[in-house]
Amino acid sequence: MIKLLSFFSRMSTVELIMALRGMSIILQVFLLLFVNLALNYQLPWLPMFIVIGVELAFNIASFVQTRTTSHSSKHLVLVQLLADVMFLGCLLYFSGGATNAFISLFLVPIAIAAITLPFLGCLAISSCAIVIYSILLWTMPMHVMHGNMEGHFIGMWLNFLFSALVLSLVVGYLARTIAGREKTIAQYREQQLKKERIIALGVASAQVTHNLATPLATLQLLTEELKEEAHVDPALVADITQQVARCSQSLRAFRATSEQIKTNEKHTIACTLLLKQIKSHCQLTYPNVSFQFINNAETANIAIDGSFIPAVVNVIDNAVHASQESEHNVIEIESSIKQHEWCLSIRDYGTGFIVEQLKELGDFPQISEHGLGVAIMLSNASLERLSGKLWLDNHQSGGAVVVISMPLKETLPP
Repeated sequence: MIKLLSFFSRMSTVELIMALRGMSIILQVFLLLFVNLALNYQLPWLPMFIVIGVELAFNIASFVQTRTTSHSSKHLVLVQLLADVMFLGCLLYFSGGATNAFISLFLVPIAIAAITLPFLGCLAISSCAIVIYSILLWTMPMHVMHGNMEGHFIGMWLNFLFSALVLSLVVGYLARTIAGREKTIAQYREQQLKKERIIALGVASAQVTHNLATPLATLQLLTEELKEEAHVDPALVADITQQVARCSQSLRAFRATSEQIKTNEKHTIACTLLLKQIKSHCQLTYPNVSFQFINNAETANIAIDGSFIPAVVNVIDNAVHASQESEHNVIEIESSIKQHEWCLSIRDYGTGFIVEQLKELGDFPQISEHGLGVAIMLSNASLERLSGKLWLDNHQSGGAVVVISMPLKETLPP
């Protein structure tokens, strides 16, 4: 029994419906033979076996179609359940109509629709079942409706109508609520996993930064001693001093950023000034790359902390590496305002993103030769913490486009 349940759990909804229909076809043949041979009820063999044969052919055709189709599973479930309602209606029509005790089986496809389909799909299944039940009740022979039987059959129809509405509305609502809750829980777990990995990277970065402090201090002392040596090239010493100073400056900036993140301290800055800082960084860090800056947000202001600039720099660094592989070594950076948000668009002329990379961004991207990896993941996490968004896509004319959007602040603080 457990193995059978495990087998059914691995099926899709459409496959499960077809499996249940296959078992119901076997049961229908058995009941038809039992009623006619054992109970001596003279049911019309030919039309009922024709309906069962059509049902079997439809089930086989559906099985073949699921192996080759690309349609949405929701539409396939709707078609399968509508077919079940029609087949059941035809079988009931030849075996007593509304007087048949198996007429309550109309509730089975309604229940499946309430759990698996949206409200409109469930409403379509319920409406079809109610219409067929009403037709069966309307076409009943007059001699059956004698005495109090008419009220009895009408009461059964009203009971079915009430049951169908309960399944469609209440069970459907509960199923959608549970599905929405499970989706929320899954998103929460994904976010927690993402945060745990980011925290692990942060701890590792802090440890590396702490370990770099002592070697940098030692290098500063060595450069001071090298300046006093007469045989050492002064230009070489100046170059080493400059590089050590840059490392020390980066270390101080990292500590300041960590302190701002710890205290959740933000400051409001004009987007024009922010774009100038980004421009200065690009010209200093990438002197061999041509940048085109476009500023269409002269009066916009946003609230950021020390993690925002590194997040933008990570994106620009990926764009620079992608453009170096192409002949058109240009990076276009545009600042604009769209839908009450400040948008910073960064476009390169490289090979663009791979579809698998775009899908993995929400989870944990793998480091690749194209540069889309942990840096982009950390940038995305930093922007989300600042209520920002990161959008990636391939440009129609080639290359990739990354858009960073941030909510606007009304005015600068006094």
